[in-house]
Amino acid sequence: QVQLVESGGGLVQPGGSLRLSCAASGVTFSAYQMNWYRQAPGKERELVATIASPGATTDYADSVKGRFTISRDNAKNAVYLQMNSLKAGDTAVYYCNARRATWYLEDYWGKGTLVTVSS
Repeated sequence: QVQLVESGGGLVQPGGSLRLSCAASGVTFSAYQMNWYRQAPGKERELVATIASPGATTDYADSVKGRFTISRDNAKNAVYLQMNSLKAGDTAVYYCNARRATWYLEDYWGKGTLVTVSS
């Protein structure tokens, strides 16, 4: 059974930092592209950052480039999102996603962790 469990969310002041973690189980972690999405109240879910495997190529939404960093540790079956210079507009539920396309699309989601940026 595939499980993705996010942690590290919370309340932070504007300009602050948080590090989100996602622990994966039940999958061959190194074979999956890992993604962080977020969904703010009243808005659609959006892709924030992605990291490929192998090679660890990364990509980011324009709104977070230069502030967020995605990384992975295949030995620990974990993916991280370091978020710096947080803004009120970053407030959202952040979701971890594991994706692999073979002869069908495998797509797994965590339950999310809430990040609130407020003074």
